[in-house]
Amino acid sequence: MGVPIVQESVQTDNKTGEHISLKEKISYGMGDFGNGFMFDLGQLYLLKFFTDVAGVSAGAAAGIFLVSKLFAAVCDPIVGSFVDYRKHIGTRGKFRPFLIVGSVILAILTILTFISPNISPTGKLIYAYASYMIWGIGYSIVNIPYGSLGAAITQDTHQRASLSSFRQAGSLGALFVTSVVVMPLILLFPNHHVGYPVVMGIMSLIGVIAFIICYRGTKERIVSQSGPKEKLSIGVIVHTFTNNKPLLVLVLMTIFTISAYNIKSALLIYFAEYNLGHVELMAYMNFIIIGSSLLGVLFLPKLVRRFGKRKTAILGMLVSVIADSINFFMPSNVYIFTILASISFIGISIPNGVTWAFVSDIIDYGEWSSGERKEGITYSLFNFSRKLAQSLSGFLSGIGLALIGYVPNVVQSSGTLLGIKALLCLYPAVALALAMLVIGKMYKLTDSRHAEMIQELQRRHADNRV
Repeated sequence: MGVPIVQESVQTDNKTGEHISLKEKISYGMGDFGNGFMFDLGQLYLLKFFTDVAGVSAGAAAGIFLVSKLFAAVCDPIVGSFVDYRKHIGTRGKFRPFLIVGSVILAILTILTFISPNISPTGKLIYAYASYMIWGIGYSIVNIPYGSLGAAITQDTHQRASLSSFRQAGSLGALFVTSVVVMPLILLFPNHHVGYPVVMGIMSLIGVIAFIICYRGTKERIVSQSGPKEKLSIGVIVHTFTNNKPLLVLVLMTIFTISAYNIKSALLIYFAEYNLGHVELMAYMNFIIIGSSLLGVLFLPKLVRRFGKRKTAILGMLVSVIADSINFFMPSNVYIFTILASISFIGISIPNGVTWAFVSDIIDYGEWSSGERKEGITYSLFNFSRKLAQSLSGFLSGIGLALIGYVPNVVQSSGTLLGIKALLCLYPAVALALAMLVIGKMYKLTDSRHAEMIQELQRRHADNRV
């Protein structure tokens, strides 16, 4: 490997080991709290809205998720490149300004996705495709800068683990609130065509407020004032992707973990309504399930200090695999299911939290190996895997419902009920088992190796300033 050319304008005000205040960590976590108040609505309720309110068939809904998420995934590197190639970065930073404008745009688009115009079935399908595809672009505009922000706050491994735990806490907090209160609020409206967009508008407003808190309370310390030296091209994107092996591994792992996580979120409402007999149970179950998963976040920094990020992620996946496997074979009892689902969510919250620290490390690796710090492009390529996983989970949820014979708003057959439970429990167990193999066998960027890289980067920056 040749000696990388270091960018002259890299600022590294944050020293390794610098303490990040509790206020800033909470503010950073509020970003994903706000993110969840718009993103989680689609993961939890959009499939249900399509099939039971808008009158879109399960198979057609699967196509909407597949095409829309793949379209958004393709757009991610473009948005990431735009962030990286910005010139004249002001005092507000490279990433934070996007949080304000992007969150307002995303809030409006979120409401629009939960509107079903009184038009022909074909027109409704076209509207569903268009609104969700445009929503995906809006999500990229706010999510990629926010995801890149973590790498600009600190380069210290333990501080990043702590930031990741606060981010995961924000994400789970949003999931907790939206999964508990949204459906009861919608049920207050006799006409669900009105209830869905009104309630989604309230949730989106909370999301915007949370992003404002994130913007005001965080500070960018590691920032490149100049963009990458090469002009943007497909070759630059491909080179960034293929020459960062840890990124490739994380992408593969994320496809499995996020698809497992999202299919749980999408199918729980069907399980509550049909397997357990009451859709209202979803709110009570999620209160316990997601509330319990915060335990994983609380212990995340301590687990990382003791075992390192990779082993901590594997441990969390193993817990979730065991709990989901047992849950499938147990009777469909609300108490047994909730207990085991809670254990599973505790487990899966751990690798999902560690992932954000992995991403920040990988951005550092890209700078170390190439001499150019490409936060936006790198995060967008990682986000590509999340969109691919979301597309996969949405597609599998819709196709799975169609294959098992799901018919909206009727009593389901025993085979359909078993199929709903299999989609909810067995697929996540298999997917997470594969993710364990990927991260355990292929990920080589250990915490100690990362610390050595940071020391070398700081020496390069010091030499460059001299």
